[in-house]
Amino acid sequence: MKNILFIASECVPFIKTGGLADVAGSLPKYFDKKEFDVRVMMPKYACIPDEWKEKMQYKTHFYIDLAWRKQYVGILELEYEGIKFYFVDNEFYFAGMKPYGYIHEDIEKFAFFCKASLSSLPSLNFRPDIIHCHDWQTGLIPVYLHDMFTENEFYHGIKTIMTIHNLKFQGIWDLKKVKDITGLNSSFFTSDKLEAYGDANYLKGGIVYADMVTTVSDSYAEEIKMPFYGEKLDGLMCARSNSLVGIVNGLDYDEYNPETDNMIYKNYNAKTFRKEKVKNKHGLQKELGLLQDDKKFMIGIVSRLTDQKGLDLVDYVIEEICAEDTQLVVLGTGEEKYEHLFRHFEWKYPDRVSANIFYSNERSHKIYAGCDAFLMPSLFEPCGLSQLMSLRYGTVPIVRETGGLKDTVEPYNEYENKGTGFSFANYNAHEMLNTIRYAKDVYYNRRREWNKIIDRGMALDFSWASSAKKYADLYNGL
Repeated sequence: MKNILFIASECVPFIKTGGLADVAGSLPKYFDKKEFDVRVMMPKYACIPDEWKEKMQYKTHFYIDLAWRKQYVGILELEYEGIKFYFVDNEFYFAGMKPYGYIHEDIEKFAFFCKASLSSLPSLNFRPDIIHCHDWQTGLIPVYLHDMFTENEFYHGIKTIMTIHNLKFQGIWDLKKVKDITGLNSSFFTSDKLEAYGDANYLKGGIVYADMVTTVSDSYAEEIKMPFYGEKLDGLMCARSNSLVGIVNGLDYDEYNPETDNMIYKNYNAKTFRKEKVKNKHGLQKELGLLQDDKKFMIGIVSRLTDQKGLDLVDYVIEEICAEDTQLVVLGTGEEKYEHLFRHFEWKYPDRVSANIFYSNERSHKIYAGCDAFLMPSLFEPCGLSQLMSLRYGTVPIVRETGGLKDTVEPYNEYENKGTGFSFANYNAHEMLNTIRYAKDVYYNRRREWNKIIDRGMALDFSWASSAKKYADLYNGL
């Protein structure tokens, strides 16, 4: 039996700001219980909904030194869907309406979280063989294990895995302050360890000291060795390339299932979508006040509205995208310029553009089910979950060939009758536009081929089960 401890800064169903929470909350359920005992540790934020806080049970408390203060650490426990979750409690650090705040506060908060998590292990009667760390917030865990925790025999031989969900976020702050906060030995703050470009970098420390480094798709694992994607750590990623593995995130196939989804207008499956899927389009057109017409090619976008997501390309050719035979449905929030862009086009073409500048889980399900195509022109995309959702719902993805998008969407090839979506290679607005027009041409003039693209997409398996198998192999290898 191998003991595995996930340590992460967020986790579904308790708190979520991004895909990291899905991994931390969903993946542990899919391991073979006879082979692995997988548990999860996360902060007990004040903003976790009360329904969960009421179910947590007190386990223990103690104090640790951090910077110049003695800090309280409480540990609470809750079992959910067969998995034990531990919550690290400290109201000084985890108060507030959001899990993350200003970076200088977060730097201290997550130093505390890393040290408290490790310090709590002896009192939990659970000694992990492997600690699986996620993103920069847990980057200090492998470092601490090589510093102040080496004196205690309990920690000897614990292996660590560092998973990078998005290399853009690294936890960077002033070197001297980080030295004071963390209490780490000065020898750790050199350019081959925690120091990077004059500052201290949590994620870099985690990558240097972890036994294995993983990221959330094969292509992203290759891309981050190059300066363009490497966010100034490409040299380090090359140096660690023999310990670097890409494993695509999965999707919770129970939650995202067009056959049983109670948020969509009409259920359907891979056999019945030809007749039933269009009823979701009708429902969506009606609910959003768009022209109710089967013959409009409906494109969905569910995204953070930021440059990373390729929305500057959309901005450049949006007038051409919103042609008379097309409807565009957007859901998400983000940079003001993109929020205004979509609102403006909704005002200009109220019968064919719907700008939903907020986030709603229910509305997102309706978009995945109701649209004909789903657009993701990302500049970079470590994994991406939206294209997996759209494949699952028989909505054809149109993506740029980068990171996880390249790994999960096979471009349509009309000569070999292959492919599950449409893709373009260069970060270029007109290349994207041509790909959209090509998809539209197949949709209107070769409907049988279009339906076969959907058939192939809905037959794919991107459930967590296949990702869990790869992680299991990795754990066994360690």
